[in-house]
Amino acid sequence: MGNIKSKTKGKTDCVVEETIESKQVISEQSTAGMIKPKNYDWKDSNLALFGSDTEKSVKKTSAETEPAWQSVKAATTPTVFVWRIEKFKVANWPKEDYGKFYNGDSYIILNVKKEEDSPELFYDVHFWIGKRSTQDEYGTAAYKTVELDTFLDDKAIQHREVQGFESDLFKTYFPIITIMKGGCDSGFRHVEPEKYEPRLLHFHSSGKHVELVEVKLSKKALDSGDVFILDNGLEAFQWNGKLSNIKEKNQAAQFLQHLESERNGRCKTEVLDEDDTPSTHAIYKLLPDVPYTKHTTKDLAVTKCLYRLSDESGKMTFSLVSEGTAPKAMLNNNDVFMIDNGKHMFVYIGSAASQEEKKNAMAYAHNYLKDTNHPLIGITCLQSSQHCKEFDLELN
Repeated sequence: MGNIKSKTKGKTDCVVEETIESKQVISEQSTAGMIKPKNYDWKDSNLALFGSDTEKSVKKTSAETEPAWQSVKAATTPTVFVWRIEKFKVANWPKEDYGKFYNGDSYIILNVKKEEDSPELFYDVHFWIGKRSTQDEYGTAAYKTVELDTFLDDKAIQHREVQGFESDLFKTYFPIITIMKGGCDSGFRHVEPEKYEPRLLHFHSSGKHVELVEVKLSKKALDSGDVFILDNGLEAFQWNGKLSNIKEKNQAAQFLQHLESERNGRCKTEVLDEDDTPSTHAIYKLLPDVPYTKHTTKDLAVTKCLYRLSDESGKMTFSLVSEGTAPKAMLNNNDVFMIDNGKHMFVYIGSAASQEEKKNAMAYAHNYLKDTNHPLIGITCLQSSQHCKEFDLELN
């Protein structure tokens, strides 16, 4: 990566609120009485605890005493661990709930893997931020991620994940990702089917993925090119648009079966084909005839940029190194470099980077993204000794 220069350093019913791509269907569940009152706009805050004195004080001895990490010691084969942040503590997440996340919480996910022809274990550790997670929660997740990496002798590649903007790597860990409204502080209250509020769920295929999102309850939301489920608690209708494809129909059918099973047969279901469904059918009566605006997601036109974070001059500077390309020859092991391609942010930490550069790397990336038109994209932070094929593909 270039020569090193010498320098001196100073359980409910599924309702989707947002779309997250997955290999299968990704849904967001709603549990009445579990929604935090404020939709916390965390992206406008500093990642206060990451790179602070709190993070700096996290030592190996502290990591060794964290009860949550003890199960990691026993891992000798590829596996996944999930923890939730609960009142500043790391709590084990039940294995049967892996892939389920509350939008008011923050989580830590560890992927243990092996490379071909190598007996050594490799690690990816992610902290996941729910869109209503508070700064205390995601800040704790961030510095506990650092602690876990310390526990693993700095062998983990670190990732920041934001609800709705999960990386492709993160999605591979779970066949289905379910985002539930609420959080650990809001408790749990079971809701009987007859008390459910009607929900309209939209199934739409995008490449090899099927996306599931809750849309406004409106007759005008129905689109002939897709599949919809109207969930009315004790009854649910699958509406197949005349131009919908088999993937959308199959995923919706699986979801409908899940509703039947979850409600112990108390939910009556019916599958409808658009051309064969009369205008007098109950589904059209249940859907109000109100205005609906279709939302589309566009890839933003962003020029790839390479940045350098360095305190060589005696103060921390963040500067643009290259625009349009990320030349491998411009990297060196003395500093921290960041690549922003508009869809993901990569942070490269040189082996001879100063302690200040190392501990400020993720915070600088986070704060830099806050001022862009893509503040929620994922961040991957790796050391020069680590291999990340996605990062390698960004270099030329």
